[in-house]
Amino acid sequence: MSAPTARHLLEVRDLDVTYAGGVAAVRGVNLTVGAGQKVGIAGESGCGKSTLALALLRLLPAGARVSGQILLDGEDVLTMKWGRVRAVRWAGASIVFQGAMHSLNAVHRVGDQIAEPVLLHGQATPAGARRKAAELLEQVGLPAARASAYPHELSGGQRQRVMIAMALACGPRLVIADEPTTALDVMIQAQILRLLQQLVSEQELGLVMISHDLAVLSDTCDRLAVMYAGRVVEEGPARQVYEDARHPYGKALSAAFPRIGDAGSRFAPRGLPGDPPDPSALPSGCAFHPRCAVALDSCAVEDQALRAADTGRSAACVHVGPVAVAEEARSTT
Repeated sequence: MSAPTARHLLEVRDLDVTYAGGVAAVRGVNLTVGAGQKVGIAGESGCGKSTLALALLRLLPAGARVSGQILLDGEDVLTMKWGRVRAVRWAGASIVFQGAMHSLNAVHRVGDQIAEPVLLHGQATPAGARRKAAELLEQVGLPAARASAYPHELSGGQRQRVMIAMALACGPRLVIADEPTTALDVMIQAQILRLLQQLVSEQELGLVMISHDLAVLSDTCDRLAVMYAGRVVEEGPARQVYEDARHPYGKALSAAFPRIGDAGSRFAPRGLPGDPPDPSALPSGCAFHPRCAVALDSCAVEDQALRAADTGRSAACVHVGPVAVAEEARSTT
C-alpha cells in the first residue's frame, strides 16, 4: 500500500466499524480530503454517515470494533495513544455536530465554551482565550458582545455559528461538519453554508460535510461520496454525481429533490420506497438490490466493488464499466 500523498490532510483506508451484536455500520470505506478541499458524504439515515464522522476522531462508543486506517496528516488516528488523540482533537481536526442546542452547555456562556478548548490545549492565557473567543465570534458573523450570552438566548442559526467558532478555536486543518444545517430555515442554512465555504477558502482547511441533501452538497462541495448500507457506492465531482448519478441509489437520491423550473419534478415528485437495510441483517449480494428498479438476478448474489464510471468517477454497480457489458451479454444468452 503506497504512502499517503502529501496533499492529503485525511486519508481513510478500508475502514470498517462494527457495533456490538455484529452490526456492520461502516464497511470498507476509502476517502481522501486535501487542503482547501470540500468533500461531501450523502445518504439516508442509517447508511453510516455519522458513524464514519465519529470514527475519524475516535468518538465511537467503547464497544465498537474498528479496523483499517484513518491517516490524519499521515498519522494513524486508530493507533494513537489517548494523550495524542486528545491533542489532535480540536487542534488537528474538529467536528461540528448537528443540533447545536444539544452540543452546547446550557449553563455556561458561549464565550467561555469557545475559550475552553483554547485553554485546554495551552494556546493562550485565560484573558487571551477570551479575546480569541471574541475574535472567532466576529469571524463567523456574530458581534463579540454575544460571548456573554447563554445558548438559549441565541437563535438556531446563531448557535450553529457558535459551534463553528468552537470548531475553529484551536486552528485545526480539518473540520468535520455532521448535518450542520439540520432544522435551520433555508435563509439561515444558506448563510451557514456560505460561511463554511468562505472559511475553507480563506484558511485552506479540509472540510468533510455530511448530509442527506444532495442538492446542498452539490452546491457546497468539490467531491461527493454516496453511502448506502455502510459502503460508498458512488464517488466523483459533486455536481456531476448530483446531476448524472451512475449508481441507481444516487439517481434515486437526486430525483427525490425537486428542481426549480422543472414542472415534471414539481407535479410528479419521485421518491425511493422502503428503507435502508438493518445493518445487523444485510441482504446477500448488493445491499441495494431489494429496492433497485434495474437489479439483475446476479445482484442478489454478487456484491459490486467501486469501479471507474468515467474520468474521476466511480460507482459500485453491475451496470457500470466493463462488468455491465459482460452482464448484458449473459442476460441475452
